[in-house]
Formats: sequence, structure tokens, C-alpha cells
Amino acid sequence: MGDAHGPITHLETSESWERLRSQHLGRIVTRVGDVVDIFPVNYVVDGESIVFRTAEGGKLAELTVNENVLFEVDDYDALQAWSVVVRGTAQRLEQGEEIADAEDLPLRPMAPTLKTNFVRITATEVTGRQFERGPEPNLFEVQPY
Repeated sequence: MGDAHGPITHLETSESWERLRSQHLGRIVTRVGDVVDIFPVNYVVDGESIVFRTAEGGKLAELTVNENVLFEVDDYDALQAWSVVVRGTAQRLEQGEEIADAEDLPLRPMAPTLKTNFVRITATEVTGRQFERGPEPNLFEVQPY
């Protein structure tokens, strides 16, 4: 694992990709002008990119205006929690071959709706942290620096 500082550990890039591969539901953050939106999406990791499907609508329109996105996935249990954030660009797949490749991925809509558009997020930065869970420190005790 990466650098540890108390209950927080910074994950190496490879560890962050492993965590991304372990889940199937994440959140994509878009920005158009002053409007920031967040959308839950089910996804798969394809190599070192993220692919999801979407219907026509706001999410796809926003990605057309500004391809820069954040993508976040997290999980937790009684002992630990983790979060991975991907900064990157999102592109709707338009070439026949890349769409055919995406159709072969194990990616199906979570809700039974028609989602004919495939989007690939190409990462420019991947960061992850793991958090050990436990009781909150006493506010009035001296904490180490």
C-alpha cells in the first residue's frame, strides 16, 4: 500500500485501479459553466479507462459541452473505507469498432432502460485513499503532529 499517515493511507495508482475494478457503481461529476452535476452510473473498467452506458439527455449533453469530468467510487465495511477519484476526459464512443468492443464488455443497465450510448472516461489522474475506521479521537486530547 501507499503512504500511511495515521488512519489514512494513500493508495498507489495500481491499487486504486484494483479498487475501481472491484465495484460497478460510481458517480460522474460534470461541469457546464457554473453548473456542477453528479450522476450515479454503473460502469466497467476496461484496461485503464472507465466505460459506462447512458441514454440521450442531460448527462450526455453536458459531456458534449465539457469533456472534463471527475469519477468517484467508494466502499466501506466495519473496519475500513476507501475512495478513488479519477480525473479525466469523457468521450462518447462513435466508431463502429469501438462500439462493438464496448458491447462485448460485461456492462448492462442497472435499471431496465434503453441506454444506447457508450462513454469512455480516459484517466489523466487517479488518486485513492483508504481510511481505517474507529472511534473519533477525543477533541480535548493533544494529538500528535
